[in-house]
Amino acid sequence: MADLEFPGFRFHPTEEELLNFYLKKVVFGHKLHFDIIGFLNIYRHDPWELPGLAKIGEREWYFYVPRDRKQGPSGAGRPNRTTLNGFWKATGSDRTIRCLTDPKKILGLRKTLLFYNGRAPRGSKTDWVMNEYRLMPQNSSSKEDIVLCKIYRKATSLKVLEQRAAMEEEEMERAAMEEEEMESLPHRHRKTRLCLHH
Repeated sequence: MADLEFPGFRFHPTEEELLNFYLKKVVFGHKLHFDIIGFLNIYRHDPWELPGLAKIGEREWYFYVPRDRKQGPSGAGRPNRTTLNGFWKATGSDRTIRCLTDPKKILGLRKTLLFYNGRAPRGSKTDWVMNEYRLMPQNSSSKEDIVLCKIYRKATSLKVLEQRAAMEEEEMERAAMEEEEMESLPHRHRKTRLCLHH
């Protein structure tokens, strides 16, 4: 990302821009002027490693991903989405992305996946999310099976972390107050005892 260090620059493309500009150009072999999104087989990495491998991004990270399909009778050509420590699991059905100016025109599809630690079918769900964008078959080259992936963490996790931090802070303050009260208790008892003897 050394060639893109512009203060204040943020990369927030729309879904239409991701499909119709970034992914379409790469699939059809057109050169982009800026090297903003890199190629990476993200399934060779766990999601927490990906922010450090992206060319740009603070809270969301983008990658061009060659689709690695499972071989053999059980795989039946389905994409292999297993990493070293877990797996990506699709949630629901694919969503159609349409052109804003021409809603009849379908640009591509978006698949949402969640990352699970462990091995399928078991595994513990994490807060890592992937949106996988792909062009419609008639819009893509059969030679290049490439998708564009956006990786991010659920926004709710940030709220949960903030709530936890606030609760921990309250607990620490309460503990400190209780400690102060405990330290002052023996002095009160001494005074009470002294008064009783006189």
